[in-house]
Amino acid sequence: MDSSLTAVGLPIALGIIMLGLGLTLTVADFRRVVGYPRPILIALGCQALLLPALCFGLVVALNLRPALAVGMMLLAASPGGTTANLYSHLFGGKVALNVTLTAVNSVLAVVTLPIVVNLSAAYFLDDAGSIGLQFDKVLQVFAIVLVPVAIGMVLRARSPRLADRLARPVKILSVVVLVAVIVGTVLKERENVADYFVAVGVAVLIFNVASLAIGYGVPRLARVGRRESIAVGMEIGIHNSTLAITIAVSPALLNSTEMAIPAAVYGIVMFFTAAAFGYLVTRRRKREGIPA
Repeated sequence: MDSSLTAVGLPIALGIIMLGLGLTLTVADFRRVVGYPRPILIALGCQALLLPALCFGLVVALNLRPALAVGMMLLAASPGGTTANLYSHLFGGKVALNVTLTAVNSVLAVVTLPIVVNLSAAYFLDDAGSIGLQFDKVLQVFAIVLVPVAIGMVLRARSPRLADRLARPVKILSVVVLVAVIVGTVLKERENVADYFVAVGVAVLIFNVASLAIGYGVPRLARVGRRESIAVGMEIGIHNSTLAITIAVSPALLNSTEMAIPAAVYGIVMFFTAAAFGYLVTRRRKREGIPA
């Protein structure tokens, strides 16, 4: 499985996306997030505890092959992907919360991801080996998220009019580039897509939909605001599949193409399920006349 298009093209696309988001943010947005820690604690609890437990029960119930089961657990333990910021932005979520959650989740993954995957390997595999998260990948996530956002925020702070003029064109460009990368990836893997979906399609779809529902539903049950709940839903429902693939296929880590299959399928499915989720949430809000 050749994921070079995703590994190179998607980070570039997301860098453009994050620049566009930064053009819409101010320091006050982050101050407000710090003032409301409950959504952050709920999101981190779901990410670190609830989703791995859910995924474990799912792979056991579906009786997946051992390597695929470990690949699913690797996906569940991976931090939220930066694509969550785009979907949150498009569907009215609090983007500053997404940016904060992505950064915090990436740091926590240094500890939580190896623990979850090592326990999963010990349970599902006869010859389990230990893994470690590559620090350069964590730094890459920080760079993709924080550097373009910081540049955009500096532009807004120094020249609000210029930021306003750039915001819409950059947003359109980011969507075009992201769609191009997605289409290119699907076309590049068209000979293998069917086999991948047969192997883990049901498990990936159930896990993805459940992640989105948990990410949005748990905060709402805890009386968290709608915009914050949308942000958490996207953050919990959109995992960093590129990071999971890298860990799976790296010779220094898991060195298994089969373990990368769940993340590869998820990387395709999540774009459509997240869009459908965002549409449903937005449509319900407009139908009921609920303020954002």
